[in-house]
Amino acid sequence: MNDGVELAPAVQSILDSADDRPGGAERVSVDARSLDEAFAAADADGRVPVIAEVKPTSPTTEGERTEDPVALAEAMVRGGAAALSVLTEPTHFGGSVENLERVRAAVDVPVLRKDFLLRTEHLDVAESDVALLIARFLETDEADSLEAMHAAALERGFQPLVEVHTRAELERAVSVDAEYIGVNNRDLAELVVDLGTFEDLAPHAPDHVTLVAESGIGNPEDVRRMRDAGADALLVGSAIMADGDVEANTRELVSA
Repeated sequence: MNDGVELAPAVQSILDSADDRPGGAERVSVDARSLDEAFAAADADGRVPVIAEVKPTSPTTEGERTEDPVALAEAMVRGGAAALSVLTEPTHFGGSVENLERVRAAVDVPVLRKDFLLRTEHLDVAESDVALLIARFLETDEADSLEAMHAAALERGFQPLVEVHTRAELERAVSVDAEYIGVNNRDLAELVVDLGTFEDLAPHAPDHVTLVAESGIGNPEDVRRMRDAGADALLVGSAIMADGDVEANTRELVSA
């Protein structure tokens, strides 16, 4: 699942934990809120389309936010977030399916489920508007390949966001007709962040694809850099969840 490249220990631990988690007992059916409409509304309003992430903690950051996830999510929406991302990985990110369900019930913007989804039954654990599929970890098993997971997500009503980091992964995402592709600036093998990753890959994406820049976006200058490189939207977690006012942090980025 990782092209033979050794992963950072923190990432391997997350992956092992995800592989051990059970899937849902019954297949879900989602009536998803449109990500396209949310991004278009932000653009029309003069806001940068930002997917703001409710991330209590992370192996790559220090500290944690202990506020109610719903309160954080509502503050992000007030700050102008076009959509939200909610961590459901419990062991390393402090997330939960309950947080996702509560946040989605409290807001009217699309909500992405952020997790390591490795098998089709993992899709059935919770309803969300968008499901993250990480290409690097969906490569070799025929039953749960990226193609199979992407098709299964669509069948359930999710809008799949396929995350890539390399040109080869981008080509695989395009080959499964992914409408939404996220370019992760963080190399999961070494956890090194380089905004140049998005700049390198974006020119090779088809025009009809919605490109989301992920990771390493810490200030308005980074936002402008990613937008200039072709990002239709940005996924931002740590910069918004950092110390300070979450609503103000979000507004600063969407106003860049």
